[in-house]
Amino acid sequence: MITRQRLAAGVCALLAALTAGIAFPTGAVADETAEQAAPKVELVLDVSGSMRARDIDGGSRMSAAKQAFNEVLDATPEEVQLGIRTLGANYRGNDRKTGCKDTAQLYPVGTLDRTEAKTAVATLTPTGWTPIGPALLKAADDLDGGNGTRRIVLISDGEDTCQPLDPCEVAREIAAKGIGLTIDTLGLVPDAKTRDQLSCIADATGGTYTSIQHKEELTDRVGQLVERAADPVVTPVAVEGATACTSAPTLKSGLYTDREEFGQHRYYRVDVKPGQELRASVSVAADREVNPDYGVLLRAVTVHGREIVRGEAAGNGRTDVISTGLRYPKAESDDENTPAETVCLQVSNSFSAANGVKTTPGMPVELTVDVVDGPDHASDVASFGLGRGWWLLGALVLTGFLAGVLWGWVSRLRIAVWRTN
Repeated sequence: MITRQRLAAGVCALLAALTAGIAFPTGAVADETAEQAAPKVELVLDVSGSMRARDIDGGSRMSAAKQAFNEVLDATPEEVQLGIRTLGANYRGNDRKTGCKDTAQLYPVGTLDRTEAKTAVATLTPTGWTPIGPALLKAADDLDGGNGTRRIVLISDGEDTCQPLDPCEVAREIAAKGIGLTIDTLGLVPDAKTRDQLSCIADATGGTYTSIQHKEELTDRVGQLVERAADPVVTPVAVEGATACTSAPTLKSGLYTDREEFGQHRYYRVDVKPGQELRASVSVAADREVNPDYGVLLRAVTVHGREIVRGEAAGNGRTDVISTGLRYPKAESDDENTPAETVCLQVSNSFSAANGVKTTPGMPVELTVDVVDGPDHASDVASFGLGRGWWLLGALVLTGFLAGVLWGWVSRLRIAVWRTN
């Protein structure tokens, strides 16, 4: 009986050790970044009459926005200088010319006084027009000066009502100034026209568009964008992936952007030296209406097409961006002259366009590549190549075989003891 318990414990310990090695690889130390100017963010809120609609979790759009602002103000990092601008908050009349000038800075961009900012937000009441273009121009002026991160977060529930001042053209003009200002847009229960306009504004400055249906989504997304402003500024490099590994561009560590059509495969090459580890991640943004149930696949393959490792993710239409990643450590070599291995990164997707939606240009792709020194500790299972699919499968099969043999031997011993008794 005691012998059987010890053997069973040994099998469990073996399985636990293998699992722990796979699940908890040694972490890498992050690089330190240089000190930069204080990041600036201005939240631009649509306070037009349509914000009275009660279609967000049983409450009005305005109440959802106020709740989100209060929670975001509590969580804003100390180093972020934050301001709030409104559009359509003051003029209640029908004069279009006057209504299209209705934008005001509710709280100036600077060191945040949370109590004062919350008090200002609490006074807002849905009122008038939707002058998005004029509000963006004023917000760009509010953030003028300095070389730190500058970001506008626009929250609106409808189209601009002050044409012909097209907000898309305004965003393009802001981008053309080269001042490094990003505009992110959030649409509250948007229709197709609102979605197209807000997507256009975001695309013009390299920002993101998010469709919002619930309070929690609004709070989480605004909070993410404010926190992102505190991150070091990284300018993505435009690159064009190839349809085959042999003709793919060679990438170094960095952040890259591309576009990928529905169901397309894009290839990129990365050189990995012995003792190094390749870390890659990809995000594909659904910048237009797509059918639900889709996925993104990132594969690391050899130049001959053999898969090394993969990362994959699936979505069901609840988010506008889907991401996945992978790690590939290359073992060290005793020969200092061993050449680097060329690894091909394959990005593919299973998105499909909804009826009447254009399939070109392709969807925005953001690819992060990082080649770092490989793990030094033997406890990192990936350093032994177990991150490669066939090695991992072989290790699991061997473990299962040994466990089966030991359990069979224990069972035979138990039957022999029973017969003797």
